[in-house]
Amino acid sequence: MIPLLIPMDSETHAWPPGVHSFDSRPLFPGLGENWVWLNNHLAQAVIGAVLVIGFWLWMAHNQKVVPGKKQFVGEFLYNLLRNSIARDILGHDYRKYLPYLVALFSFILVNNLFGQFFLFMFPTFSKIGFAYGLALCTFLLYNGAGIRKYGFGHYMRKMTLPEGVPWPLWPLIIPLEFISNFVARPITLALRLFANLFAGHLVIMVFVVGGSMLLTMTEPAGRFAVPLLNTAGVVSLLFSFAIFALELLVGTLQAYIFTVLTAQYVSSAIAEEH
Repeated sequence: MIPLLIPMDSETHAWPPGVHSFDSRPLFPGLGENWVWLNNHLAQAVIGAVLVIGFWLWMAHNQKVVPGKKQFVGEFLYNLLRNSIARDILGHDYRKYLPYLVALFSFILVNNLFGQFFLFMFPTFSKIGFAYGLALCTFLLYNGAGIRKYGFGHYMRKMTLPEGVPWPLWPLIIPLEFISNFVARPITLALRLFANLFAGHLVIMVFVVGGSMLLTMTEPAGRFAVPLLNTAGVVSLLFSFAIFALELLVGTLQAYIFTVLTAQYVSSAIAEEH
């Protein structure tokens, strides 16, 4: 498990773990520095996208009036996202944005689950660049929806100057609203996803790596005897399974929260009153 949990390349070592444990490694080192972006974590994201597309195509294939088990699962997931997020938050305009919300939730969830999958053991969104990329997509979506509905000038006024604000407060309110809607939203959206996945993977790595070290100790460490160290290693590894279960819950919640916030941002951009 340890070699998969901690990425390795020609310039870093898996042991002891450190900052390099979160580094990406090029898929084709021989191609030179211009191709370092083609790395294992980008491959994870591509694999996640392929899995999402394949899953929903499979679910949509051979639909029947009386659903079987496969169709029931697909309809349950689809209806959950449609009814509890898209329709409840966006109202009658939800159909325009439902495909994006379904794809967004599915993509985040799959990439978060990679942190528990033995072939990867690394959640893609513990790399901040991927979280910023998704936040940028959401930023473009809700601003594009608002500009399309109201026009650029009217939309900017709507998002930076709430109705009923006295004109003496405009110099204070306009910058605050601009920062809130156009700067803070995408940044906090990305950082929330990244921080939860990064912290979770870091905790897992500490328990797994630390437990493995303690379990393989053959000499006393200070006043601690070898049997005590080995016992602590077993406890640490067992506790890591509880952390894995917690991360499974956190990964699912973060996918849901990101999708809900995206729907809320779109709703605020196209709402008749702000």
